[in-house]
Amino acid sequence: MLGKLSENQIEELLTKQVTGRLGCHANGITYIVPVNYFYRNPNIFAHSAAGRKIEMMRTNPNVCFQVDDIRSIFRWQSVIAWGRFEEITDPDEKQRAMQGLIHRLMPLAGNPADHPSHAIAEKEGDIDVEIEPIVYKIILSKKTGRFENG
Repeated sequence: MLGKLSENQIEELLTKQVTGRLGCHANGITYIVPVNYFYRNPNIFAHSAAGRKIEMMRTNPNVCFQVDDIRSIFRWQSVIAWGRFEEITDPDEKQRAMQGLIHRLMPLAGNPADHPSHAIAEKEGDIDVEIEPIVYKIILSKKTGRFENG
């Protein structure tokens, strides 16, 4: 059976997952990339090094975000959401967002000391300070969800 997810199911899936796909479009190019995130309604919080997706979102902040839970080809849930990129520059808000990412992602890291390039490590001194992470949020304005349960 195919169907639509309820608002509660959409919220649950966005909260439960930690990796989604971010779609951005600028200068005639569409780019889709996986990102680790945490969700606090109505925002997706993530971080990145400088690069293509950040440049594109700075040019055109309108983005699309997709997350799914695939159990089998006939048993899955998927959410697509649209929103607006906003870089977090306020030091306190940036710190809270990074703490949210750390608390959400660290339990899933096999060995946190192996991931200092993500600005997430057990000890702050392990993080490469030359690479200042760009912390951002996607302020969601619309969410839809679908499922198949066959």
